Amino acid sequence: MAAATPPAALQSSALLLLPLELLWEIFAYLDARFLLTVLPLVCRALREIVQDKATWRIRVQKRVRANYPVVEDEDFDWPAACVELEEQLLHWSEDGRKTEHFSLGNGHFASVDAILLLQEGMLCASAARDRKVNIWDMRNLGQEEEKVLVKSLGVEHNETHKGWVWSLASRGNTLCSGSWDSTIKLWDMAAEGQQCGEIRGKAAVLCLAFQQDILVAGSYDKRVTIYDPRAAHPLLQSRKVHSNAVLSILADDRYILSGSEDRTLVIFDRRCNGVFQRLQLDYYLRSMSYEKPLLWAGDGHGLIQVFENRSGSFHPIRCFDVGHRSQITGLQYSLGALYTTSTDKTIRIHIPTDRPRTLCTHSHNDVVNGISVVGNVMAVASGGQSVEVWRMTD
Repeated sequence: MAAATPPAALQSSALLLLPLELLWEIFAYLDARFLLTVLPLVCRALREIVQDKATWRIRVQKRVRANYPVVEDEDFDWPAACVELEEQLLHWSEDGRKTEHFSLGNGHFASVDAILLLQEGMLCASAARDRKVNIWDMRNLGQEEEKVLVKSLGVEHNETHKGWVWSLASRGNTLCSGSWDSTIKLWDMAAEGQQCGEIRGKAAVLCLAFQQDILVAGSYDKRVTIYDPRAAHPLLQSRKVHSNAVLSILADDRYILSGSEDRTLVIFDRRCNGVFQRLQLDYYLRSMSYEKPLLWAGDGHGLIQVFENRSGSFHPIRCFDVGHRSQITGLQYSLGALYTTSTDKTIRIHIPTDRPRTLCTHSHNDVVNGISVVGNVMAVASGGQSVEVWRMTD
């Protein structure tokens, strides 16, 4: 008669008789996400072990063998960082061999200038100089392209806007598109992309940032404008804070950050309702990504600038050359990942060590104008009239 399998509690008790160092040697063969989601369900002792930040820090250092992170604050989430780093290394090492590539080339007939993944990566919005915003279904990748292209939003005379569509932003089920026709249009993605609002400005809308309570636009007329899209009269305030066009913008519950062709970074403090700081730079910022306390930005010379939010004030702390030869048009940063695109016709995937370690470089046949990464999907906007998508596989 076969021996009965010991209860899980007894198995885990036996495991816990091992020295902690040996336990972590065993855990090294398991992926970080599994350790964080499964082991805490086994018993309290294992839950306490996997919640120890010091051991995750050691695990990360063994994996990356480089200075990481660029700045460590007391709230740095080592377990989450380890999960992201390990998945980034898994997907993009060996030049992205474990990814699938799809080129969607029949939806636009002009340069695609903005891209945004929606609904946890299930949908993708693309905006182009053909004046259209297209919606793509990422769940149908690999099928005929007509099954991937869901629709063009609000098409009237084959146009979504009456000018080039240059920027996209979303919050919840609402998607916003900003255009050279000086309008921002709002679309309800829970109602099959029906238009649910329109805001008329006075100049071309070049960048957008969407928070729960405000929509912020940077425009060609050097202004940063704040709207409440829920209100009947959405304009809250408009300020000319730059001496040239506003090219990139970010917002959170405390700050609005704007980068301009005048080579300045302006920090607007929402609580004080005024410009809090102005930094003069060597090159203009074309793309930005902020995860407190670090702001990562791609500039017009192909360099990555890193700023630290120190006690409410932003300070430049690093400048990295990651191999781009011209302006960085798209940048997305998180604890364990860094993605960049450039007019030098490349997409680069890095881990955000000090300095960034490039895992993979994809060369394209035209300029690359932006990037969006959610979950296991990476989408980029191509000047060659296409949407390029990579799906990461296990």
